[in-house]
Amino acid sequence: MIKDLQKQESNGGQVLTLSDGSRLILPILNHKRYSLAQLDDYMHLTRRRFPHQSPISFGLEARVSRTDPPGTWGFGLWNDPFSMGLLAGGVKRLLPVLPNAAWFFYGSDANSLTLRDDLPGSGFHLKTFRSPLLPSVFSIFALPLVPLLLVPSAARLLRKLLRKMVKEDARSLAVDVTDWHVYQLIWQNDAVSFEVDGEIMHQTQISPQGRMGVVIWIDNQYLSFNSEGNLCYGVSRTHSEQYLDIQDLWLRKDIKV
Repeated sequence: MIKDLQKQESNGGQVLTLSDGSRLILPILNHKRYSLAQLDDYMHLTRRRFPHQSPISFGLEARVSRTDPPGTWGFGLWNDPFSMGLLAGGVKRLLPVLPNAAWFFYGSDANSLTLRDDLPGSGFHLKTFRSPLLPSVFSIFALPLVPLLLVPSAARLLRKLLRKMVKEDARSLAVDVTDWHVYQLIWQNDAVSFEVDGEIMHQTQISPQGRMGVVIWIDNQYLSFNSEGNLCYGVSRTHSEQYLDIQDLWLRKDIKV
């Protein structure tokens, strides 16, 4: 088990410790409120103190309760670019930065988490983001552009401009996620490799930069910034309990490159 993983629970979300792992649970939600169950090792840290740099390998065994839950779930490494930690009580990262991430990710149909039209933004897929390591203070200068996101024509232009700064790669995965599978990613300075049950699913040279933290989560949110320039964010109701089971986590820094 990876050391120093902390539980983050919001609005009924729970992280249960089992004899052989953990179960991350979302409750039945009849009202639209954000609910989260998460394990991570970076909450309350500034981004400069996030614990992991390449080269490193991360892996676990996982399954979920259904193939098409509302919201998102996944596991991997990221830099918490949008300060989502604030939703769970974190206070060290007040300003957003550009994303750097390497993870296995699921998003419901309401999600479209991609800046490119030729890559998956929902469903179960693997994904990497690589962005310049600009100080978060630079986001202050971008604030005047925020109202333009409400104008589809301007939002489409901003989306194109972001594509030039945020490099991205992704691939859909045809895996029965309700069965146990072993997932692994190997993050190197110039490449990321993804494996499922020991089989290489994808290799990419779009490798994230900087320091990142481990994140394992399930929630009920959606975020979409599609090719038409429509930006949507919200939360979905859940009509039954949803869960993500994990076991046999590992993180190794002594990999060969």
